Amino acid sequence: MAMSPHSILPYLFPFTLLLIFSTPGLSSPSSSIGVFPPTCKRIECPGFDVIDEGDGYEIRRYNSTPWISTSQINEISFVEATRIGFLQLFSYIQGNNEYNVKIDMTAPVITQIVPSDGPFCTSSFVVSFYVPKENQADPPPANGLHLQKWGVKYAAVRQFAGFVLDSEVGVEAAALYSSLAGSNWASAIDKSRKDYSTSLYTVAQYNSPFEYTGRVNEIWILFDEEDISSG
Repeated sequence: MAMSPHSILPYLFPFTLLLIFSTPGLSSPSSSIGVFPPTCKRIECPGFDVIDEGDGYEIRRYNSTPWISTSQINEISFVEATRIGFLQLFSYIQGNNEYNVKIDMTAPVITQIVPSDGPFCTSSFVVSFYVPKENQADPPPANGLHLQKWGVKYAAVRQFAGFVLDSEVGVEAAALYSSLAGSNWASAIDKSRKDYSTSLYTVAQYNSPFEYTGRVNEIWILFDEEDISSG
């Protein structure tokens, strides 16, 4: 059964309020690993296995995870691109799809990023919604959206708190990459970064913008099993 309009209301305006609420006390990031997002106790999140942990990162294995995704969004701002994409996805789960069915809200909302070459150039963003188990056998199609169905996918993950701001995304991604240097996963990560076809890194956000505490965000660098075997 889909969430009611009242229960989904906090998701209507994600990320647009980040600048309003980005006071130092609320947005200051605090990196950690192994924090279970409180949101996943309330709504469905994709399952994964943690196969390794290091200083500032963990390695996860996701199995056959389906996502409904926007087309490529070209924007300077991560916050604005995610807002644009989320509104498309929110319309989708409210029944604006070919089956006219409402779909439960899930977490996280992920934004896959191919960054630009400069600070004032547009980057490419794809925003995605995790398809709940109830709808995975036949996800409703929709105009302007497409299905991403991962096989076995690995993710190097760094967690950080607070609201995600444009200025923090690159910093957190660089910190994750730096923490992986010299690890058993470094060569696989390097190969994935050279051969990326969808994104260079991904931001996963678990919380409504109206949740000011207990916020959990993640930077993911995705790679495949063949990156490990050939790394």
